[in-house]
Amino acid sequence: MTTDRAYLPAMGKRSLLPFYDVFSTLLGAKDAQWQLVAQAALPPRGTVLEIGCGTGTVLLLAKRAAPGATVIGLDPDPDALALARRKAARAGVDIGLDRGFADELPHADGSVDRVLSAFMLHHLPAAQKVDALREVRRVLAPGGSLHLLDFDHQEPAPAHRLFWSKRGHGHGHPLGETAVALMAEAGLRDAAEVSRGRSFPGGFAHYRASR
Repeated sequence: MTTDRAYLPAMGKRSLLPFYDVFSTLLGAKDAQWQLVAQAALPPRGTVLEIGCGTGTVLLLAKRAAPGATVIGLDPDPDALALARRKAARAGVDIGLDRGFADELPHADGSVDRVLSAFMLHHLPAAQKVDALREVRRVLAPGGSLHLLDFDHQEPAPAHRLFWSKRGHGHGHPLGETAVALMAEAGLRDAAEVSRGRSFPGGFAHYRASR
């Protein structure tokens, strides 16, 4: 597995990583992340993988929701993984953290019951989005499901749009209604938008698809 490829860091620049959690909280991302975990109906003893886990916020929410589950996060950024590791240690919880890329998952076929993704897919260049979703399908166990949170197709609020454009954040952001088509193209079944909200600037949407 390759780990030395280029990647887009959280907030567009590695120097901004220490401020990521504060910025996300101020923008209301945590409410959307809680909704993501809740609608995933995590299996009490299953395996949960978050792709693009960043600083580990969703991983800790998932572990709180399903303490007996095996919770694993994957991200290409070693600094973000280090922050996630420290947060898990402070919380006294055991989570797995792997360095890697969403289109090259270091996990066995059919080994994961739930895959979570929060504000990650829009980071990927267009050519990698479907590849990443195909990898999700490969690692999902029969009956498993993907639960995706990302910006919806509505235009972001001006301040939000200005910030991200200055930082060079994302590829073709917002992702929006194309998410369902991408999941279907990757071979996932029953791809659908399941909810939408406005607490995060520009709005967000949750999507679900199954193996």
